[in-house]
Formats: sequence, structure tokens, C-alpha cells
Amino acid sequence: MNKRKMEKNLILALLSVIFLALIAATCSRPLLDDQLKLGVWASENDLWDEAVFRWKKVLLSNPNSVAAHNNLAVAYEKKGLWEEAKKEYELALKFAPENTYVKSNYKNFKENFESTKKEKNEKK
Repeated sequence: MNKRKMEKNLILALLSVIFLALIAATCSRPLLDDQLKLGVWASENDLWDEAVFRWKKVLLSNPNSVAAHNNLAVAYEKKGLWEEAKKEYELALKFAPENTYVKSNYKNFKENFESTKKEKNEKK
């Protein structure tokens, strides 16, 4: 095979890979959105373990998802898993430091956490 034909085949192969990657990325976005929505539905129905499962599934494909980190933090907070919630809030803020929704949730979390600590200390 001559050099020119090899170059042409290589370019076609690279374009095919890029095209397939774009298709995969486009197709996976609605699936991630569906997982986020299922997690929200589960949380609205007090199915926190299911919500956690859905949002963790989103993070497997999109580890920088602010929505998934924020929602997971809320779920952990509801379950009383304070350290896990704090970690998830901090990750959400790392990826979107100006997100007012996440900032508000984190502020509420810190207040709830302090209140819970205070109640525990008073019971002792």
C-alpha cells in the first residue's frame, strides 16, 4: 500500500473514532439526565438509598456533575451521614463555586450540622 493511501486510511479511521465518540457522548447525556431525574423522584418519595444509587451512577459517567454531587450531599445529610455530605458539598462547590443553589444548601447543611452537634452535646 502506498504512503498516500495509508495516510488517507488513517485519517478516515481517526475521523470515525471521533464521530463515534461524539455519538456516544450525545447519547449518554439523556441517560445521565434520566438518572438525575430518577434520583430526584426517589428523594421526593423518601427513597434515599435509591436516590443515592442513581446519583452515584451519574458520577461514574460524569464525575464533575455539580447536580449529582449536590443531590448526593442532600441525601447523605438526610441519612445523617454528615462527613459524606460535607465531602459532596465541597466537591460540588469545587466544580461550581458561584452556584447559588449549592452555596445555599451548604450553608443550610452547616447550620443543621452545628444544631445536631449541639443537641447531642446537650443530651450527654
